[in-house]
Amino acid sequence: MKSKYIIEICAAHIQSAIAAQEGGAKRVELCDNLYEGGTTPSYATIKLAMEKLDIGLNVMIRPRGSDFCYSDLEFEIMKEDIKVRKELGVDGVVFGILLPDGNVDIERTKILVELAKPMSITFHRAFDVTSDPFKALEDIIDLGIDRILTAGQKSTVSEGKYLIKQIIEEAGDRIIIMPGSGINENNIKEIRDFTGAKEFHLTGRKTVDSKMKYRKEGIYFGGLPQIPEYEMKFTDSDKIRKVVSLINEL
Repeated sequence: MKSKYIIEICAAHIQSAIAAQEGGAKRVELCDNLYEGGTTPSYATIKLAMEKLDIGLNVMIRPRGSDFCYSDLEFEIMKEDIKVRKELGVDGVVFGILLPDGNVDIERTKILVELAKPMSITFHRAFDVTSDPFKALEDIIDLGIDRILTAGQKSTVSEGKYLIKQIIEEAGDRIIIMPGSGINENNIKEIRDFTGAKEFHLTGRKTVDSKMKYRKEGIYFGGLPQIPEYEMKFTDSDKIRKVVSLINEL
């Protein structure tokens, strides 16, 4: 029986994308630099993912980390990235642009939406730092976007679940609201039952130690000691398999 729920995996590596498929996920959001909240992945990564995956593939369109108020040059990069992804034939793109006052940048977003069609479009967690989530919801719906990824204007879905529930009720059938951030095998059923969501976004990662034997200590290429230089995080197919099983339980 076909599940009414969709598990989307945020994958920052081709290995993670493949593991997501092996675990039973229905869609991958492919990105880079998760320590910065996700940025646009390389052309080669996308091309290889398309060759390896049979499930849905959405690609992040975000030229840098930090905020979502972009310069004219950054906006040009986003437009070109959408054009290239469309030529590659990916299923969808993921982006979000805000004005300095915290509202959705309707003018620029409309341009990106027109460029992206007929690909699926997700407005990402830029939504979580809008000044008025209900106004942002209506603006995004009016722009013809397919879904919103949100943690309910909190760092994690568990913290933001009350707003997520409200947003889902307000949105009705007009747009998909997809909770994401901090969802795992321990809370997926509770989030499903509380919010009424039908799509869920998570990483399902495990930590993998570097194969490097020699390690130079005290050098941090990310600039912060909190970012480990000799370990990596990859999606774990077993975790995804568990989440998929749980989401379909009554």
